[in-house]
Amino acid sequence: MATSNAAFVTALTAAALATVGFLAYQAAATVPTRTPAGSVAAKVPRDQRDPAALPPGSGAGARVVYSLDGNRVWLVGSGDKVIRTFEVIPGTIDPAPGVYAVTSRSNSVTGTDGTPIEHVVRFTSVDGVAIGFSAAVRETPPADMTTVPTGGIRESRRDGDAMWDFATIGARVAVIH
Repeated sequence: MATSNAAFVTALTAAALATVGFLAYQAAATVPTRTPAGSVAAKVPRDQRDPAALPPGSGAGARVVYSLDGNRVWLVGSGDKVIRTFEVIPGTIDPAPGVYAVTSRSNSVTGTDGTPIEHVVRFTSVDGVAIGFSAAVRETPPADMTTVPTGGIRESRRDGDAMWDFATIGARVAVIH
Protein backbone atom coordinates (compact mmCIF):
# COMPACT_ATOMS: atom_id res chain seq x y z
CA MET A 1 0.00 0.00 0.00
CA ALA A 2 2.90 2.38 0.77
CA THR A 3 4.23 1.99 -2.77
CA SER A 4 0.80 2.89 -4.17
CA ASN A 5 0.67 6.06 -2.02
CA ALA A 6 4.20 7.07 -3.04
CA ALA A 7 3.31 6.67 -6.72
CA PHE A 8 0.16 8.72 -6.21
CA VAL A 9 2.06 11.54 -4.45
CA THR A 10 4.74 11.47 -7.16
CA ALA A 11 2.07 11.74 -9.87
CA LEU A 12 0.36 14.65 -8.08
CA THR A 13 3.69 16.45 -7.63
CA ALA A 14 4.54 16.00 -11.31
CA ALA A 15 1.11 17.30 -12.34
CA ALA A 16 1.47 20.31 -10.03
CA LEU A 17 4.93 21.13 -11.43
CA ALA A 18 3.64 20.82 -14.99
CA THR A 19 0.74 23.15 -14.18
CA VAL A 20 3.01 25.74 -12.55
CA GLY A 21 5.37 25.55 -15.53
CA PHE A 22 2.51 26.04 -17.97
CA LEU A 23 1.14 29.02 -16.01
CA ALA A 24 4.61 30.57 -15.82
CA TYR A 25 4.95 30.18 -19.59
CA GLN A 26 1.55 31.86 -20.14
CA ALA A 27 2.47 34.72 -17.81
CA ALA A 28 5.77 35.27 -19.60
CA ALA A 29 3.99 35.23 -22.96
CA THR A 30 1.71 38.10 -21.90
CA VAL A 31 4.48 40.40 -20.70
CA PRO A 32 4.73 43.37 -23.08
CA THR A 33 7.66 43.16 -25.41
CA ARG A 34 9.57 46.38 -25.69
CA THR A 35 12.57 47.00 -27.81
CA PRO A 36 15.09 49.79 -27.34
CA ALA A 37 14.04 53.12 -28.80
CA GLY A 38 16.73 52.73 -31.47
CA SER A 39 14.87 49.87 -33.15
CA VAL A 40 12.07 52.26 -34.12
CA ALA A 41 13.39 55.64 -35.13
CA ALA A 42 13.18 57.89 -32.06
CA LYS A 43 12.51 61.02 -34.12
CA VAL A 44 10.84 60.03 -37.35
CA PRO A 45 10.84 62.52 -40.24
CA ARG A 46 7.39 63.62 -41.39
CA ASP A 47 6.10 64.24 -44.88
CA GLN A 48 5.30 67.96 -44.67
CA ARG A 49 2.98 67.72 -47.68
CA ASP A 50 0.97 64.84 -46.21
CA PRO A 51 1.03 64.73 -42.39
CA ALA A 52 -1.24 61.65 -42.50
CA ALA A 53 1.38 59.64 -44.44
CA LEU A 54 2.92 56.70 -42.58
CA PRO A 55 6.27 57.90 -41.19
CA PRO A 56 9.28 56.04 -42.62
CA GLY A 57 11.26 54.07 -40.05
CA SER A 58 8.16 53.26 -37.98
CA GLY A 59 8.72 49.52 -38.21
CA ALA A 60 7.68 46.81 -40.62
CA GLY A 61 4.83 44.35 -40.94
CA ALA A 62 1.37 44.47 -39.43
CA ARG A 63 1.27 46.91 -36.52
CA VAL A 64 -0.32 49.91 -34.88
CA VAL A 65 1.84 53.04 -35.14
CA TYR A 66 1.20 55.78 -32.57
CA SER A 67 2.86 59.18 -33.00
CA LEU A 68 3.31 61.04 -29.72
CA ASP A 69 4.14 64.34 -31.45
CA GLY A 70 1.48 64.04 -34.14
CA ASN A 71 -1.34 62.62 -31.98
CA ARG A 72 -2.06 60.23 -34.84
CA VAL A 73 -2.47 56.48 -35.23
CA TRP A 74 -1.92 54.28 -38.27
CA LEU A 75 -3.28 50.74 -38.55
CA VAL A 76 -0.76 49.05 -40.83
CA GLY A 77 -1.40 45.70 -42.48
CA SER A 78 0.98 43.32 -44.18
CA GLY A 79 3.23 44.85 -46.81
CA ASP A 80 3.21 48.15 -44.88
CA LYS A 81 -0.21 48.98 -46.34
CA VAL A 82 -2.01 51.63 -44.27
CA ILE A 83 -5.51 50.33 -43.57
CA ARG A 84 -6.62 53.40 -41.63
CA THR A 85 -5.18 56.52 -40.03
CA PHE A 86 -6.83 58.88 -37.57
CA GLU A 87 -6.15 61.56 -34.98
CA VAL A 88 -6.32 60.80 -31.26
CA ILE A 89 -6.37 62.75 -28.01
CA PRO A 90 -3.58 61.59 -25.67
CA GLY A 91 -3.96 60.99 -21.96
CA THR A 92 -1.85 62.83 -19.40
CA ILE A 93 0.81 60.07 -19.33
CA ASP A 94 2.71 59.07 -22.48
CA PRO A 95 4.42 55.74 -23.10
CA ALA A 96 8.11 55.80 -24.00
CA PRO A 97 8.93 55.35 -27.71
CA GLY A 98 9.45 51.68 -28.52
CA VAL A 99 7.68 48.55 -29.67
CA TYR A 100 5.07 46.92 -27.45
CA ALA A 101 2.48 44.15 -27.74
CA VAL A 102 -1.22 44.41 -26.95
CA THR A 103 -1.56 42.79 -23.52
CA SER A 104 -5.24 43.13 -22.69
CA ARG A 105 -8.55 44.33 -24.05
CA SER A 106 -11.88 45.31 -22.48
CA ASN A 107 -15.11 45.77 -24.37
CA SER A 108 -16.60 48.27 -21.92
CA VAL A 109 -15.22 49.87 -18.73
CA THR A 110 -15.01 53.22 -16.93
CA GLY A 111 -11.84 55.24 -17.56
CA THR A 112 -9.70 56.63 -14.74
CA ASP A 113 -11.32 60.00 -15.40
CA GLY A 114 -14.79 58.53 -14.79
CA THR A 115 -15.79 58.48 -18.48
CA PRO A 116 -17.53 55.35 -19.77
CA ILE A 117 -15.29 53.93 -22.52
CA GLU A 118 -15.38 51.02 -24.92
CA HIS A 119 -13.03 48.94 -27.04
CA VAL A 120 -10.05 49.41 -24.75
CA VAL A 121 -6.80 48.07 -26.21
CA ARG A 122 -3.95 48.20 -23.64
CA PHE A 123 -0.28 47.77 -24.49
CA THR A 124 1.80 48.96 -21.51
CA SER A 125 1.69 50.79 -18.20
CA VAL A 126 3.65 53.68 -16.74
CA ASP A 127 3.94 54.02 -12.96
CA GLY A 128 0.95 51.71 -12.50
CA VAL A 129 -1.27 53.57 -14.99
CA ALA A 130 -2.47 51.46 -17.92
CA ILE A 131 -1.72 52.89 -21.36
CA GLY A 132 -4.00 52.05 -24.25
CA PHE A 133 -6.46 53.15 -26.89
CA SER A 134 -10.16 53.66 -26.13
CA ALA A 135 -13.29 55.42 -27.31
CA ALA A 136 -15.64 57.41 -25.09
CA VAL A 137 -19.16 55.96 -25.22
CA ARG A 138 -20.62 59.45 -25.42
CA GLU A 139 -18.88 62.02 -27.58
CA THR A 140 -18.45 64.67 -24.90
CA PRO A 141 -15.67 67.15 -24.29
CA PRO A 142 -12.98 65.66 -22.03
CA ALA A 143 -13.33 66.50 -18.35
CA ASP A 144 -10.67 68.60 -16.64
CA MET A 145 -7.95 66.01 -16.18
CA THR A 146 -5.26 68.16 -14.58
CA THR A 147 -5.38 66.12 -11.35
CA VAL A 148 -6.16 62.68 -12.74
CA PRO A 149 -3.33 60.67 -14.33
CA THR A 150 -4.72 59.00 -17.45
CA GLY A 151 -3.13 56.68 -19.96
CA GLY A 152 -6.15 56.51 -22.23
CA ILE A 153 -5.44 57.54 -25.80
CA ARG A 154 -8.91 58.55 -26.93
CA GLU A 155 -10.22 57.91 -30.41
CA SER A 156 -13.64 58.36 -31.99
CA ARG A 157 -16.09 55.48 -31.65
CA ARG A 158 -15.73 54.67 -35.34
CA ASP A 159 -11.94 54.62 -35.07
CA GLY A 160 -12.28 52.63 -31.83
CA ASP A 161 -14.26 49.98 -33.70
CA ALA A 162 -11.47 49.72 -36.29
CA MET A 163 -8.78 49.51 -33.57
CA TRP A 164 -10.78 46.82 -31.74
CA ASP A 165 -11.02 44.70 -34.89
CA PHE A 166 -7.34 45.21 -35.79
CA ALA A 167 -5.37 45.15 -32.51
CA THR A 168 -5.94 41.76 -30.91
CA ILE A 169 -3.86 40.31 -28.06
CA GLY A 170 -0.21 40.18 -29.11
CA ALA A 171 -0.54 42.74 -31.94
CA ARG A 172 2.48 45.04 -32.18
CA VAL A 173 2.23 48.72 -31.24
CA ALA A 174 5.09 51.00 -32.34
CA VAL A 175 5.23 54.25 -30.39
CA ILE A 176 7.21 57.00 -32.12
CA HIS A 177 7.80 60.69 -31.47
